[in-house]
Amino acid sequence: MLYRQIASLIDGESNATGILANVSAAIHTTMDFWWTGFYLVSNGELQLGPFQGPVACMHIQYGRGVCGTAWKEKQTIVVGDVEQFPGHIACSSLSRSEIVVPIYNKVGEVVGVLDIDSKELDTFDDTDKIWLEKITSLVSRQLY
Repeated sequence: MLYRQIASLIDGESNATGILANVSAAIHTTMDFWWTGFYLVSNGELQLGPFQGPVACMHIQYGRGVCGTAWKEKQTIVVGDVEQFPGHIACSSLSRSEIVVPIYNKVGEVVGVLDIDSKELDTFDDTDKIWLEKITSLVSRQLY
């Protein structure tokens, strides 16, 4: 149902900030996660984009933390316990599990990531991975 809501919400829109803000808000409020937002590739790093939740890291380097690793590996990463992820960047000590989904442009380059954090361990599973990848695909088709 969330997928259909987001599809309807962004259909025909072209304002990147507005689309990313509304998508993060829709996911965040519907699923009640700790932090939901986007990091966008700019100047060789991931830079903070629209999000919902507490303050966040502003810059993430390629290959660093869960977000930078998802960018480098060009694949979704699900982390059941962030304390067990080598090089995890702790923007908040309350974050316990995380999922990061890359966003691709038309030629398959990663242009950003959707990052979602939970205060609970093992929050995310393959179902989340599948549907969040579908949502980021909607965003990609709309913007890139």
